[in-house]
Amino acid sequence: MSVRHPVIVVTGSSGAGTTSVRNTFQQIFRREKVQAAYIEGDAFHRYDRAAMRQKTAEEEACGNHHFSHFGLDANLLEELESLFRDYGESGTGRTRHYVHDSAEAERYGAPPGHFTAWHDLETPTDLLFYEGLHGAVVADGLDLARHTDLKIGVVPVINLEWIQKIHRDRNTRGYSTEDVMATILRRMPDYAQYICPQFTHTDINFQRIPTVDTSNPFIARWIPTPDESMVVIRFRNPRGIDFPYLLSMIAGSFMSRANSIVIPGNKLDLAMQLILTPLILRLIERQQRSQ
Repeated sequence: MSVRHPVIVVTGSSGAGTTSVRNTFQQIFRREKVQAAYIEGDAFHRYDRAAMRQKTAEEEACGNHHFSHFGLDANLLEELESLFRDYGESGTGRTRHYVHDSAEAERYGAPPGHFTAWHDLETPTDLLFYEGLHGAVVADGLDLARHTDLKIGVVPVINLEWIQKIHRDRNTRGYSTEDVMATILRRMPDYAQYICPQFTHTDINFQRIPTVDTSNPFIARWIPTPDESMVVIRFRNPRGIDFPYLLSMIAGSFMSRANSIVIPGNKLDLAMQLILTPLILRLIERQQRSQ
């Protein structure tokens, strides 16, 4: 953790909706005039797209049918932990970009499925913002969580998570349902071992729960809409959270436990604005007092 150079992470699995949460953070940063250094989790994958396919095939030939981006070996997590530590100490560090598509290829000057060169973060910035798979990993000698000041988990119930992933991968990446199902099955051991445990370390979890039938995610024609969902918001430490204020501001909300509030799905953006803005401003005020 760092007073002078705070680190915020949003962590969740592929298809969980972390990008939507990132968009909300960007709105808050823009409104409050906070300059953030943005870090993409994909930038710290160990292999580019072609090399990952080759490595997966090699692992399968050796009897390992569960090699995936969710695991530690497919990522540069030592480098990611070093970035968190370096930024916290000095406000600097190195990153790169993973190019997903042709639009990003034009922006970054590298082919889709490849990485850009490593480069230094622009300085100065007020804080570092990470969005990806492993922002709060504590495992195998790694402890990324201890270098961060605010950790957000994005955790839809698993059938909904799968529906979102299936629709995204089919519509934007051209995969078949069978391809996505194979990917989900390959990732399950790493999901259980490395993704789920992070949510015990996160400060706040946002878990979307559908109120419609999602019992077979592999045939679902539509992703449940916000109006067809509820969101459980869990605070690891509820001290200082003004629950009466949140309940009064968010219509239809209620408390399910002493550290959890449940809101209608279409109120998620409002809830994140109400909850996250004071936390971000607190980090910035603490930073300014330290200077």
